[in-house]
Amino acid sequence: MGLFTPKAAPLIGVDISSTAVKLLQLSEAGGRYRVEHYAVEPLPPNAVVEKNIVEVEAVGEAIRRALARSGAKVKHAAAAVAGSAVITRIIPMSADLSEDDLEGQIQVEANQYIPYPIEEVSLDFEVLGPVRDNPEMNNILLAASRTENVDMRIAALDLGGLAARVIDVEAFAMENAFAMVADQLAVSRDALVAVVDIGATMTTLAVLKNQRTIYSREQVFGGKQLTDEIMRRYGLSYEEAGRAKRKGGLPESYEMEALEPFKESLVQQVSRLLQFFFAGSEYSRVDQVVLAGGCASIDGITDILEQQLGVPCVVANPLARMSLSSKVQAQTLAQDAPALMIAVGLALRSFD
Repeated sequence: MGLFTPKAAPLIGVDISSTAVKLLQLSEAGGRYRVEHYAVEPLPPNAVVEKNIVEVEAVGEAIRRALARSGAKVKHAAAAVAGSAVITRIIPMSADLSEDDLEGQIQVEANQYIPYPIEEVSLDFEVLGPVRDNPEMNNILLAASRTENVDMRIAALDLGGLAARVIDVEAFAMENAFAMVADQLAVSRDALVAVVDIGATMTTLAVLKNQRTIYSREQVFGGKQLTDEIMRRYGLSYEEAGRAKRKGGLPESYEMEALEPFKESLVQQVSRLLQFFFAGSEYSRVDQVVLAGGCASIDGITDILEQQLGVPCVVANPLARMSLSSKVQAQTLAQDAPALMIAVGLALRSFD
């Protein structure tokens, strides 16, 4: 190691969701982050279904277009696989194992926890620290995903002109980004915070305590249901319906006919996810709800949730304290901010 070892190459965070590819590159100076480059590029329908890449070429093309539009020159990327595609387990192991022994032991242990042949799986682990009341043992977080999930993302990045440096798990990226939101909340650090990410086809609940995820669950529900309803009701194409949903231009009856029923379903889904959490844990309420994802920007959704759940509810803005480079349009970025949690979490991996 020389005195002047170059810093790790910067990474661009690439969030591949069901309807769009979101790219974000950050820089850091004096403990403050700056958004250098960013772009959101829509995906054709069904290129990604419930977070699984179906048409790798279409996703690669979208990444290439987003990269060109963002103006980023970076060649390395961090992407993530969805929680449903990942098995995580916390395994206690002897604290005096060397790194190599630990790796060997993990491979042996993993067989018990993973329902696929081990040769079809990509594994990683992280030492979380000593087991409570037993300092001779460490808790090890094991994360495993079928290699094809990982390979599809690597292939899509490659087609888009990027080399995958990090393949993360969406839940960990979300936790990473939550650190950017935590100090905007009016609750103590050890409060129980529910982050609800409502995307196009999936809604994910992550419950955090001390900024660590203690529970997560996904279910199929998202903004695409509203887009489909707009297509059906007003005879629009998928692209037109998506545009009208974001930019307006629908008949006055839209609010009552389509938007209100969708909001009601959304509140029901969030409530249901929280009920699952309460049913399986010692908790019966959360202290704060943070809404993320494309649907978080729907007018008035936080008020309805607050009334229904009786818990303060805010929209996530992981970029609130960041400065912006001159290449980034502040207004567009502010609109997209709640949907950029995973992209932010991935871009932050540059500074690990």
